[in-house]
Amino acid sequence: MPDPALCYHRFGSPLEVLHLEPRPDGPLMRELMRVRMTCAPVNPSDLIPVTGAYRHRITPPLVAGHEGVGVVTEAHGPWQALEGQRVLPLRGVGTWQQSLDCAPELAIPVPDDIPDHVAARAWINPMTAMTMLQRWPVEGCDVLLTAAGSNCARLLAQWALCCGARSVTGICRSDHHREALTAMGVNVLNQKDHAAIDAAAGRARRILDATGGRLADRLLSHMAPDGLFVTYGLLSGIPISSHHMDARIRHFHLRDHIAGLDRYQWQESFKTLWALLRDIDMPSTREFRLADWRQALIWHDSHPEVKPMLTF
Repeated sequence: MPDPALCYHRFGSPLEVLHLEPRPDGPLMRELMRVRMTCAPVNPSDLIPVTGAYRHRITPPLVAGHEGVGVVTEAHGPWQALEGQRVLPLRGVGTWQQSLDCAPELAIPVPDDIPDHVAARAWINPMTAMTMLQRWPVEGCDVLLTAAGSNCARLLAQWALCCGARSVTGICRSDHHREALTAMGVNVLNQKDHAAIDAAAGRARRILDATGGRLADRLLSHMAPDGLFVTYGLLSGIPISSHHMDARIRHFHLRDHIAGLDRYQWQESFKTLWALLRDIDMPSTREFRLADWRQALIWHDSHPEVKPMLTF
């Protein structure tokens, strides 16, 4: 019986264009291995491509989803040693499906002590946060984060403090993240508190921005001359104004970073990530069966503090 997959044949609103469809499996090609998915998170990075934001790079029909964890059910040659083991089947076909075939050299084995709900979220946000802090060290710096309630910013905050940042300040649109962030040691500012934001930008030597738009422009206009502004997202949908673009700005795109890694570096980077993820606070999860994917997407939009997890 064909396994189900959450697919889209055109761009648009995810609730309108995603459909659960049977996917025939057929014989496994010798250069691939087969993974039966266990769970996969619902992230903004999974939904944005469905809307057509990256239509210059991708063409439907496609299976949605970028992350997740599963168990190897079939492999060839030396990769048969992975049968029965948990892996992250990354950088291939979409993960929102019951079973998928992936390149074994890009699949990441999961240590036994890492739970599924952590492993399923171990790539995009953790690697982004880890790599930025490696590339632009924060030891002794006052750090300022935008979209501080986001999963990536929460990781940045915790790891920046572990790396010796003098302070971490986070800007949020609403106050419902305040308690959790304060418990992590983050100074929380409401996005409407312009005076406090201006002062924080003037102190910060590292500003890590996921929003762009007016907030980014404001921060750049008040940032100290020796500060560094790292942009890694555009949640506002509005780019930084051209008159603010100067030598203090750095750009980070995860796809560019991983494109520069060879297979050994790709695998080794996760050894560092697993060590970091063993002692970190990640948002709680709520499970939804794949058949209930609509409820999962609605939950994603209305409960940002709890991560929806598709189960298979």
